[in-house]
Amino acid sequence: MHDWQRYQRWLVAREISTLTRYYDRVIQWKTLPHDDGLLLELLDSKQKRSLGTTEPMIDLRSERNERTAVLLNGVFNHDTDIERLLKALHGHLSRTSRVIAVVYNPYYRWLYQAANQIGLRGGETPNTFLTREALANLARLTDFDIVRVRPVVHFPFQALGAGNPLNRAAPLVPGSSAVGAVWVVVLRPIIQEARRPSLSVVIPARNERGNIEPAVTRLRSLRETELEIIFVEGHSSDETWPEIERVKAKYSAEFNIKALRQEGRGKVDAVRKGFGHASSELFTILDADLTMPPELLHRFYDAYCRGLGDFINGSRLTYPMEGDAMRFLNRLGNTFFAKALGRTLDTPLSDSLCGTKLLAAHDYARIERWREDFGDFDPFGDFELLFPAAILGLGIIDIPIRYRARAYGATNIHRFRHGAQLLKMTGVGLSRIKVGQC
Repeated sequence: MHDWQRYQRWLVAREISTLTRYYDRVIQWKTLPHDDGLLLELLDSKQKRSLGTTEPMIDLRSERNERTAVLLNGVFNHDTDIERLLKALHGHLSRTSRVIAVVYNPYYRWLYQAANQIGLRGGETPNTFLTREALANLARLTDFDIVRVRPVVHFPFQALGAGNPLNRAAPLVPGSSAVGAVWVVVLRPIIQEARRPSLSVVIPARNERGNIEPAVTRLRSLRETELEIIFVEGHSSDETWPEIERVKAKYSAEFNIKALRQEGRGKVDAVRKGFGHASSELFTILDADLTMPPELLHRFYDAYCRGLGDFINGSRLTYPMEGDAMRFLNRLGNTFFAKALGRTLDTPLSDSLCGTKLLAAHDYARIERWREDFGDFDPFGDFELLFPAAILGLGIIDIPIRYRARAYGATNIHRFRHGAQLLKMTGVGLSRIKVGQC
């Protein structure tokens, strides 16, 4: 094997490893006869296994908290009935499984075929080349959702060390996706929940005394769910803490309510503390200002149960807002950060800063591991959830809500100071994820 061939496999493995190092195992399925096994060997994963073209796929349907990545290395480019292949594979997967397909850039068809003809590539000549539109159509036909497409191998040679900086910088160049010789495509199977999972609602509260009781009573739409409400009070100067204790006692027969007090400061610390004490299968956040109506929280829960995504994100920017719920500069900033973050993560986002998000407890455990590797830079907690949700291929779906005006208290947002911090976080994401490929 030539050094440049090994280097290309290393580039692909580096991209795939951004997911697989946080998964429980990788299974390479339908390994092609000419596959030398180097890509699988280079992957960062706890467990790795290869299954040949004639070996049956392992049944993963019973997995609930584990994540298995099924690697298809070049398989799409050597198959003439991908719809049949994906349908057969879907029947062996759980909703936590992900399919990682290594796909050759269709605009380089001539290059791959020429490489085979002159002996630079071994094995059969690839005969199927798929555009993004064709991939998306096949995914829809087979009940998959494409959650990530990352072009890699923009420059296929080390070239005395120049290859790495060139390949890292390439994603910043508009149109560079057409240049990458290989696409790493992550597909999420769309599978509904067979039962209603339990739900923990974490409510960070600082100077929100007037909103505590409504936050509880307006969650009655979720009473059919095994529900846990966790208040995390954060150094309030009003009577928020006594009110939490009163409401907890008053509704103890109807709701399972926990009351916690922050030792640290800031919303991100409150959310981490709440999640750390949560005992349910699903976690969600409800801001105590109630600008996201608690009655709509069931929509987040229902979207998860229907299998539409594994990370459910609120969006305040779809509908007109109530009164002065958000000032013009705030709305402008929110729109900018959503577009910038979506570009950084290669994931469409209509709102990156809505406080309400819902995800599985087992995925939050992976996000904590990811944060240990990435670094603790986020003072708010939105980006430290969205970054790994996109990178780990959870599948983000937005739930549009009408943003309401406050009924009690004043905002804890400082536009310019917090805006500067968010701009810094966007820069961190651009340098560490888009360029650094964390």
